[in-house]
Amino acid sequence: MTREEKAVVIKELQEKFSNAPGFYITDAAGMNVESINNFRRMCFEKGIEYRVAKNSLIQKALEQQESDYTTLFDSEALKGFSGIMFAGEAMSDPAKVLKKFQKEGNEKPTLKGASIDSAIYIGAEHLEPLSKIKSREEMIAELVGLLQSPGRNLVSALQGSGSKLAGVLKALSDKQEA
Repeated sequence: MTREEKAVVIKELQEKFSNAPGFYITDAAGMNVESINNFRRMCFEKGIEYRVAKNSLIQKALEQQESDYTTLFDSEALKGFSGIMFAGEAMSDPAKVLKKFQKEGNEKPTLKGASIDSAIYIGAEHLEPLSKIKSREEMIAELVGLLQSPGRNLVSALQGSGSKLAGVLKALSDKQEA
């Protein structure tokens, strides 16, 4: 790879890192062509871009970012064969794809590290918690539901009490007539 080609790759990665709210670094060493194509297809279906790049180029692109990624550089995340998963709004989607692919009997790719909103996670043990991160839309829907809950409870309590009161009054009037 020439210096010009490396500069182009670094520039592309810089743009991806700048525009993505987060990314996942995976280890896909030893995967055959069929497996990697199946994995790429799963990523594409979820709107995730999967890209393989040299660790040194990834590091140079990350060094140009505003956030501090030195813990990634000092760890095992940028050693060996590295692939990068760039997700859209739902930052749990890459973790879910990795988990699903592994459940289908594939050992690789494995999670080496991730960065979500400048928080850094290193190691495969973070895959499960990362898969449970809620998207922005899910969090807004949950918040709206929580805000509407007291009003709904009040209305149902008033409706329930009103029907009970009407039943008691009807029973008393029937009793007086008898």
